Amino acid sequence: MPGGRLTQQERQQIALGLADGLAYAEIARRLDRPTSTITREVMRNGGPTAYRADLAHRATERRAHRRSKAAPREAEAIPQAHGRDAGAVREYEEAFATVLMQSGLPNRMMSRVLVCLYTTDTGSLTASELVQRLQVSPASVSKAIAFLESQGLVRRERGEGRRERYVVDDDVWYQATLASARSSARLVETARQGVGILGADTPAAARLENIARFLDFITESITRAAEQAREVLYTKPGTTSDSTT
Repeated sequence: MPGGRLTQQERQQIALGLADGLAYAEIARRLDRPTSTITREVMRNGGPTAYRADLAHRATERRAHRRSKAAPREAEAIPQAHGRDAGAVREYEEAFATVLMQSGLPNRMMSRVLVCLYTTDTGSLTASELVQRLQVSPASVSKAIAFLESQGLVRRERGEGRRERYVVDDDVWYQATLASARSSARLVETARQGVGILGADTPAAARLENIARFLDFITESITRAAEQAREVLYTKPGTTSDSTT
């Protein structure tokens, strides 16, 4: 099985395979590569619907150039605990950031900051630690944190020496889900305002009412599911109330 980086010709074959609707495993078999190699390649370069061989090849060359320049600094700044493979961790972080971006985060920097927090054993870092780990400017980290905090995906804590730490924990996704539900609730309210303005018996108003009913149902279901999941998954054994028991 060949090793090393994918060639431009192999990337063209990946693009052709995706266009033909082939599964990652089949593309990997044809190229005599591990399926995980194909999966990472596609997910870090736009996903199956946006993958372009030439763009992926240039992006890989740029990443390799940046890593070659920053490698000594990164090795010194980010020691790997628990015997982790540094290269495997970096690849996983890139793939995770790509998935988060495709799931709705506006840009890669916000995704990278969130991934950095999630893959840190403490679940918290200061702004300076994020700058050091990601090798980016303080302004980039500040902007990313401001957005993530507004979405309930991170929270602030006062650390030692009055330095703020940015934290992710088990409750973060619950809070983020509620924030998303509140945003949908505002859409419901706005859609129903349009019903009154456009006239209840008009096709446009009927369309808006259908939107409102759909989002209302989804919002209620998501909120209820989040409450149930939080209670089931994050309640410690022995803390259940007597009435529930």
